[in-house]
Amino acid sequence: MTAQFWTSWPSREALSRAGTSRARLVLSRSARVLALGALLWTAMTDRGLGVWQAAVVLVSVATCTAMAWGFYRTTLENRLWPALACLASVAGLGVVAELTGFRVPALVLWCACAITALERLPLVAGACATAVSLSVFVAFNNDTGTSTAITAIGLVLAGYLLRLDTEARGTAQRLLGQERAARKAEAESAALAERARLAREIHDVLAHSLSAQLVHLEAARLLIERGADREQILDRVIGARRMAQDGLRETRQALSALRGEVSPLEDFLHELVATSTAAEVTVTGERRQLPTEASQAVRRVAQEALTNVRKHAPGARVVVHLEYGTDDITLDVKDSGGAPGELSHSGSGYGLRGMQERAELLGGTLAAGPHEEGFAVTLRVPA
Repeated sequence: MTAQFWTSWPSREALSRAGTSRARLVLSRSARVLALGALLWTAMTDRGLGVWQAAVVLVSVATCTAMAWGFYRTTLENRLWPALACLASVAGLGVVAELTGFRVPALVLWCACAITALERLPLVAGACATAVSLSVFVAFNNDTGTSTAITAIGLVLAGYLLRLDTEARGTAQRLLGQERAARKAEAESAALAERARLAREIHDVLAHSLSAQLVHLEAARLLIERGADREQILDRVIGARRMAQDGLRETRQALSALRGEVSPLEDFLHELVATSTAAEVTVTGERRQLPTEASQAVRRVAQEALTNVRKHAPGARVVVHLEYGTDDITLDVKDSGGAPGELSHSGSGYGLRGMQERAELLGGTLAAGPHEEGFAVTLRVPA
């Protein structure tokens, strides 16, 4: 046993009534009131006390109650000497009761002091206070030595068992508080993660849509500056309009995905390249339902990669390959290269960084760089 075992106070949760059920509190208080009432009734009826004597008894009972309440408060605040003073006052009232002929109340007070000292004080102080209370009890008790010894041992065991019970209740309260705090922190973390996911999805959809619109609008501007004919300019404006419609559709798809309503990934890729005659999609591996995050990552990377092809190598042949692995999924987007488009220098350059961040958040990897005469983007994420 360490020194802390003997000198440490019971936990505040153990000393307080926190966590005690209402039924238990009512039962405990009712039992105390009944016991006190029975003692007072017995003491006052047996001795035939007069009015003034009864008043003195009531004042003594009130004083004892006040001292007991002070002992409860001072132990709750871990104030040793005030607690010992309150306990000594109660034991002293027991001596006064014994000297004035109220033996039963006196014995009850000493027994209560012995038990509560072990229950609520540091063990070394509680043991000393219990020893003093039991010494007074033994000195004034008229029972046989064996009966008195058994009673004293029983009081010590009762006090220590109550201490263990209160400590167990306090430990349970601390664990419950920690569990509630952990659940709250987990809920807050989940909420923040969900907000980040929503923000990422919305950003990626808007970035792809607006970037595609920018390609067409910037081309229309260049055509106007060069004096191109009306049909060429109109084609670019119609393309921008189509990109806006696609962006609206993708936004709806993203919201559906966030609700768990995800369309098959292969269908999405085929729809994505449907407007291009120089693009094809191949799928290998055993197809299966993917986690929402992994599916969304593949969709967004495919969108961004195809947008980059339209900007930097318009007209290039594109091969989109999706491979289902044992515990991951791989997306390859490769183009055959070509002359840089008019808008090859437009954009913020965030696309590749955004794709890489998305992959890293899922514990995957993204590689992007020159491939033969063109460019290749490879995404691999656990799934």
